[in-house]
Amino acid sequence: MDLNITSVIRRRRTIGAFRPNVPSSHEVESAIELARWAPNHKKTEPWRVYWLGPETARAVVDLNSSIIAAKKGEAEAEAKRKSWSAVPGWLAVTCIRSDDQFRHEEDYAACCCFVQNLSLGLWSNGIGTKWSTGDVTRHENFFELLGIDPNLERVVGLIWYGYPAVIPEQTRQPVDSFLRRLK
Repeated sequence: MDLNITSVIRRRRTIGAFRPNVPSSHEVESAIELARWAPNHKKTEPWRVYWLGPETARAVVDLNSSIIAAKKGEAEAEAKRKSWSAVPGWLAVTCIRSDDQFRHEEDYAACCCFVQNLSLGLWSNGIGTKWSTGDVTRHENFFELLGIDPNLERVVGLIWYGYPAVIPEQTRQPVDSFLRRLK
């Protein structure tokens, strides 16, 4: 899928169902290389990426299932386990923490731009993503599983990736519903 930037942005969707085949490491690495060109104040490059292998992904699925079971019961936990276990590729993106609140927010925004670039880079090669910020990403055991020091890094999200099984339709509000022209 070799698309120009306008087409990539307009066609990108959050993917909830993936085909089982895993995209090549080369495609994922190329998207990560592209993502690092995200704008970031003072060129801090505050993003860190954790590429989860099958063992770590299974451990995250187990952790999430236990969190869901405690909140919503076993049936919901098993449904989540089934859908999460079908995700072919996993990345976690974090942001280096700063003691300066303003810089911390700027760095977090830069990491969000990184995730958008990553998603667009993958989408341009026919690979869909879902950016998840669920409870599991804030659980102390999640940090432990990934070897992240929560005092040094903040989780921006889990990024699931793979070839879409379904590409949902999407609409947006017209520009004039949110654009305000000032004198």
